[in-house]
Amino acid sequence: MTDMQLEVVGIVDEPGDIRTVTLARADRSTLPSFTPGSHIVIHCGEPDDPRPNAYSLTGDSVEPDTYTVSVLLCRDGSGGSRWIHEQLSVGDSVTVGGPRSAFAPVLKARRHLLVAAGIGVTPMVSHLRSARLWGRDARLLYIHRENRGAYVDEIKALTDEARIFTDRESFYAELLPALTDQPLGAHLYVCGPSGFMDQVIAAAKDAGWPESRIHLERFGIDALDPGEPFEVTLTSSGETFTVESGVSLLAALEKRGHRIPNLCRQGVCGECRIPVSAGEINHRDLYLTDEDKAAGDSLMCCVSRAAGDRLELAL
Repeated sequence: MTDMQLEVVGIVDEPGDIRTVTLARADRSTLPSFTPGSHIVIHCGEPDDPRPNAYSLTGDSVEPDTYTVSVLLCRDGSGGSRWIHEQLSVGDSVTVGGPRSAFAPVLKARRHLLVAAGIGVTPMVSHLRSARLWGRDARLLYIHRENRGAYVDEIKALTDEARIFTDRESFYAELLPALTDQPLGAHLYVCGPSGFMDQVIAAAKDAGWPESRIHLERFGIDALDPGEPFEVTLTSSGETFTVESGVSLLAALEKRGHRIPNLCRQGVCGECRIPVSAGEINHRDLYLTDEDKAAGDSLMCCVSRAAGDRLELAL
């Protein structure tokens, strides 16, 4: 899907350093529909220095006339959220990639158990909208800091099956029984800070959930650990170099003059997929299927790394 030029038609600054931005076409015509859990990529920053970032869509998914995203200010991030908070104004025009799905509900699921923390609730909002529209069974457990919740009133209006917490003890006291008391065929969806997600997923596996019924969405590369250094060899030239800890393979390739198509740089859009001819891969993206990852012949170079000491790339 080609990029769109959209106008900022609304900005609301929420408690907890969250800015909600509403976008529309200049002529206010209908925008592409999207699958619940989808995101758009907004080209943040100046045209000569764009910083594409992916943000979950929270509004209506069927023939919408606006797109709405909520962005948490990350002062030590790559700069995209700071630009949205400090530079973006109503009336501005922004370049936006069309909706992409990386966290869609499984339609055959008997129940959708949604578990979120902080700004990680944003993809769950469109899940709840869809569940209400189509009569699906969706239940939400959401934890946030006191006076820093997002979409709390809207969630309460969308469903009676939401439990909202502001303290960890109460949240985990309800999470653990919930994980063991789900009908056969339920699917689990988790989004939030990396440590939180790791805890929830570990608890789910301990409760017997198979990986095929656990779905997650991380915030992108900022949610990932820096990884270990590894060596890369390019088969076309024999060039060999080291990708240091905290440096993405994409950045290392670009530094050496290799032009790799890319967009979100967060492992969700699928643009920077490159072929791998040898080496074990540590897949950290949200784009490739389980079958793609098992094949071991490609990776998303913006976030994924070697699982061992080296990779050989068919470039």
